[in-house]
Amino acid sequence: MSTLLVKNTTILVTMDDQRREISDGGLFIRGGKIEQVGTTSELPSEADEVLDLRDHILLPGLINTHHHFYQTLTRVVPAAQDANLFNWLKTLYPIWERITPEGVRISTQTALAELALSGCTTASDHLYIFPNGSSLDDEIIAGRETGLRLHASRGSMSLGESKGGLPPDSIVENETDILNDSQRLIEEYHDPNWGAMTQIVLAPCSPFSVTAELMRESASLAREYGVCLHTHLAETQDEEAFCLEQFGYRPVEYMEVLNWTGSDVWFAHSVHVNHSEIELYGMAGCGVAHCPSANMRLASGIAPVLDMLASGVRVGLGVDGSASNDSSHLLAEVRQAMLIARLGSALSGASLSSEGAPALMTARQALEIATRGGAAVLRREDIGCLEPGMCADFFAINLNRLDYAGALHDPVAAVLFCAPLQVDYTVVGGKFVVKEGQIVTLDLPKLIEDHNRAARKLLLN
Repeated sequence: MSTLLVKNTTILVTMDDQRREISDGGLFIRGGKIEQVGTTSELPSEADEVLDLRDHILLPGLINTHHHFYQTLTRVVPAAQDANLFNWLKTLYPIWERITPEGVRISTQTALAELALSGCTTASDHLYIFPNGSSLDDEIIAGRETGLRLHASRGSMSLGESKGGLPPDSIVENETDILNDSQRLIEEYHDPNWGAMTQIVLAPCSPFSVTAELMRESASLAREYGVCLHTHLAETQDEEAFCLEQFGYRPVEYMEVLNWTGSDVWFAHSVHVNHSEIELYGMAGCGVAHCPSANMRLASGIAPVLDMLASGVRVGLGVDGSASNDSSHLLAEVRQAMLIARLGSALSGASLSSEGAPALMTARQALEIATRGGAAVLRREDIGCLEPGMCADFFAINLNRLDYAGALHDPVAAVLFCAPLQVDYTVVGGKFVVKEGQIVTLDLPKLIEDHNRAARKLLLN
């Protein structure tokens, strides 16, 4: 098996159980797995490949727990720029129903390239619209070419406008077809083993776009096969009003009724949750994908992340759709999570330190959410930190830049407090995806050209 020696880092952030930060740190990797972690002098001096990261900070790969890759094709659509969630969706649904399999392929690679350049090594995507012969296979095959780990969520919408749902009837699917395809995808692509590059998730889109029966049947199928469940929940007050009117329950209560709580479930957003609902998440083991930029962009609100963490809720980060964030820069999302949590604490006054000041999320807390937290949300025990036996997933940034001048007394905090940048290296399973600031698995100029062409065609049709 091939070996890789990483050495001479300014600082190596392990995110292990001791939260070690090692000056002049390095890794010795064999066959895509970390074999040794320590100072450069403690590691073997030779390997098949040697990466000298002098002047760099090295961190565990970031984990993205919620995205919609296809939405890179519809960034900053003028009519949707200043809309709240429901109006934003109604504006974009007619555009999305023109997406083709080629559009899914191109948008997948565009989003993953952007994620990789921001330090992401594992991404979960939620694809819930399949027009014109599109399928989740298109995403999975395209994703494999990029080199990132992919949790591909088989999303679905079955409750059209004629039956009281939000999406137009033209883009919803038959529920039997959804369940049959979900089973096929699990059997064909899901890898439950250590170091898996592809896993399947079952993900009915939201309470306002699927029936209760589909939610129950999806949960039953997922548990039969041992795969995770995911959906949007408690994102906006509109959703809360919809659930109360249609089902007689608040969104979280509705999930309980549908058997959608447990350690195999994680929800995107969870902005509008109260104390008892947060406690339920913690007791049941539910996870949350926190998407601060999208929540700000759509004026949805501020998720009570510090309260969730205090209640033992598994919390990870998501960049969300690139039409509600307009970026897939995960390191920027970590910074946003830190800042919006601070603002939320100040506005609510609910979480106070012993000195009576608002409790502030630290840079290291935010980085932990984006690494160990994301791994916990996805139920992965092989990623999220750098220690022997873990997957060799990491990223590195050269600190010898104007952007960090004067900040090197704490380079770990500098990565977030200073403006987030593109990374210099991203490595997944010991293999380079980004090297010296360049994507090495894709022809990026051609991808950008193809993507812009597909986006223009989509909007002009």
